[in-house]
Amino acid sequence: MIAGLSKAITLYLAPLLSLTSTILILFAFFAPTVLLHSQVSLLTVSPSSILTDPNASHGIDGPSIFLGALGSCSRQNNDGSVGCEAASLSPKYDLSALPGTAPDLLSAPTATTPVFIAISIVLSIIFFILFTLISLRASLGARLSAALDKPFLQRTSAWIGLLGFMIGLTAFLVIRMWFGKAVEDFNLAITKGGASAPQLIASTSNGFTMVWVAYAFYAVPLICALARLHVTATASK
Repeated sequence: MIAGLSKAITLYLAPLLSLTSTILILFAFFAPTVLLHSQVSLLTVSPSSILTDPNASHGIDGPSIFLGALGSCSRQNNDGSVGCEAASLSPKYDLSALPGTAPDLLSAPTATTPVFIAISIVLSIIFFILFTLISLRASLGARLSAALDKPFLQRTSAWIGLLGFMIGLTAFLVIRMWFGKAVEDFNLAITKGGASAPQLIASTSNGFTMVWVAYAFYAVPLICALARLHVTATASK
């Protein structure tokens, strides 16, 4: 039973988790400028009176800003349409929807960070293809199975997966720290402004949740690839 479960995880679940991980990372990377404009973002500025008047109703109308790795989207009020700027690896956020009294503390991380994420996504896609082919090689015919069974190809797949994992996770951690500091400074400035400050609140958003789930899924096929590499190295001795 345990052997059957292990085989099912390696052959079917791990490739599926690798695919799911890649899709989630793509969503988090391209949102909100390319897709999911108001549903997914890395940082959100939304109307709220909780910082200026904690006893007031929090359900107020006002402008919202949705920031991501490639740019930003905004709307003038809760029922307004969402407008987005063009996606860019060196984004400059459009904060014109916010009132002039809003703190000017929201900026994009260094331009190399989205580039590293893009590189990690390419590596993740290559890893998914190689890992899936290697996992299912027994069903792909004798010649292709023999080619995929070579230790060099399995080492290459494992290294590509590891590099994609480390580069992508590190880049998203950098953005999380950058946006976390921006949120803290923005909200502190609003609080210090008192009743005269704009009724806004900044917060890190659900894009980061998607990223952490994606890399948790990514770890499963990566561990399988590294374990397979160890077994191959041991068998060749």
